[in-house]
Amino acid sequence: MSVTDANTAGTEITRLGHFLGPHGVQGGVKVYVLGDAAQFRTLRRVYVEGRGWLKVVRTTQLAPGVALQLAGLSTREGAEALRGLNVYAADDELPTPEDGVYYFHELRGLTLSDAQGTELGTVKDVLDAGHQDLLVVTHDGGEALLPLQAPYVTVHLNARRRPQSLSLTADAPEGLLGEADEPDEPEGADT
Repeated sequence: MSVTDANTAGTEITRLGHFLGPHGVQGGVKVYVLGDAAQFRTLRRVYVEGRGWLKVVRTTQLAPGVALQLAGLSTREGAEALRGLNVYAADDELPTPEDGVYYFHELRGLTLSDAQGTELGTVKDVLDAGHQDLLVVTHDGGEALLPLQAPYVTVHLNARRRPQSLSLTADAPEGLLGEADEPDEPEGADT
């Protein structure tokens, strides 16, 4: 997800989650985290929707998310005012995830090919659908949602072990991109 305003000009950012409400009485705020809460551990700042960049003073791990203490936020009422707002981080400030884990921004813009290497489309976005992530793929026929799951999708890595391209495996069922099957000849049609 991208945000465009003067505060983010020239900075690629990724949505990490949204604020749930206060944590304690001194301005801490709980975050509903999309993905792994560990991505907050090393962040020095976050971008808060409608508020701009705020310095992270302290991060407290909670099950299952985190609580942030942000500079300039020292009351429960101040934390309450953030409820429901989205929180982002600069892509280049996110920690490198473990092998096999990818940030959504790393997958956007990558090509998707079939098992034989024929390019099928481009990943426009990635959606967190709860139990699985979905790739939004643009292709000649329009746009399709494709489950990002083994054994149907393979993520190919570059020399730095980060995503370079995607491909469907030979096991992927037909029609994942919404390709229409060839219509059968209508009964009684002259051939």
